[in-house]
Amino acid sequence: MAESPAINTSPLIFLSKANLIHLLQIISPKIVVPEAVAQEIQAYGKTDITAQTLATIDWLMIKPMPEVPTVIQNWDLGLGESAVLTWGYTHPETEIILDDLAGRRCAKTLNIPMRGTLGLVLTAKQRGEIPAARPVVEQLRLSGMYLSNRVIDQALALVGE
Repeated sequence: MAESPAINTSPLIFLSKANLIHLLQIISPKIVVPEAVAQEIQAYGKTDITAQTLATIDWLMIKPMPEVPTVIQNWDLGLGESAVLTWGYTHPETEIILDDLAGRRCAKTLNIPMRGTLGLVLTAKQRGEIPAARPVVEQLRLSGMYLSNRVIDQALALVGE
């Protein structure tokens, strides 16, 4: 069985703010939160919704990461992105959850399986976990996630909406 997927900061923030954190369990019963990602979130303070989510949900597992491989360091990404990519790189049967474009390009180059927050919503729709994707996407937008109308329309077309 593959290891649990690792998640970056922005998907955690968007899902927490939109009260959609439960969607992560569609892809795995446990989600790895690299220490660097947890520290980014905890820096917002104990009253932050994502920090509270991280502190109270036991299936979000904060884990230390090995040293970032040179092949990832060369991309000059943030600490959180680098840690998530390191997890995917060192656990090749596992995916990562990442929205950052530069991080996604790195993952693609290194053949690290990935999906973004929008991809998670599409998976939820495909598996019948949600009746429609559009309202969930709109909820994410209201929570601060930027998605262009073109990207949304293209994504929703993939699930017949």
